[in-house]
Amino acid sequence: MTFLVPAHPKIYHIVHVDKLPAILSTGALLCDAMIRPREPAGTTIGMEKIKQRRLKLILKTYPALHVGDCVPFYFCPRSVMLYLLHMKNHPDITYDGGQELIIHIVADLQCVVKWANENGKRWAFTDSNAGSFYFNDYCNMHELCKIDWNAVNATYWQDCRGKKQAEFLIEEKLPWELIEHIGVYSLKYDKKVSSALSSASHRPSVEVKRNWYY
Repeated sequence: MTFLVPAHPKIYHIVHVDKLPAILSTGALLCDAMIRPREPAGTTIGMEKIKQRRLKLILKTYPALHVGDCVPFYFCPRSVMLYLLHMKNHPDITYDGGQELIIHIVADLQCVVKWANENGKRWAFTDSNAGSFYFNDYCNMHELCKIDWNAVNATYWQDCRGKKQAEFLIEEKLPWELIEHIGVYSLKYDKKVSSALSSASHRPSVEVKRNWYY
């Protein structure tokens, strides 16, 4: 089955707000394989068991590239992962600060792919969670129709949970200059993020996006 692809797909990376200074200092979003050897900076929100698995999972499109060698993005805000953080009751998540401290970092898919191609960085996208034991991955933009965009955009996703978690993956890093927008939970975090960006050379727009949260 094929699905109608949005005209201008955006990609979304969620991160704890206290990681923003480190991202700005580095000048890029880094993959987990690059972050791990560094001095810890900020709060980790993911599941350690899944992070370990992603470091070993190999993409079929690039047999030498692991999922954990790539920076992950969802194709939507208000992700399944954000819901788990909001509920604060998953046995494999040690973070218990809820969703308010999480920010959405947004880029344009076509711009990111163009940059990756020009800079020799491999990229792929999946039709479900790239941390699961089975998923399909692709590296051709013409195959974006393989993603179930109805599931990606679903508000109620119990029956399409896996497909809602389709991911875009880019090798090693994504330069901060490619970030277009940051969505936050409330005005409190709008001010916090704007303050962190005040001395940055690239300042994406920041906006309260309450409908991106649970």
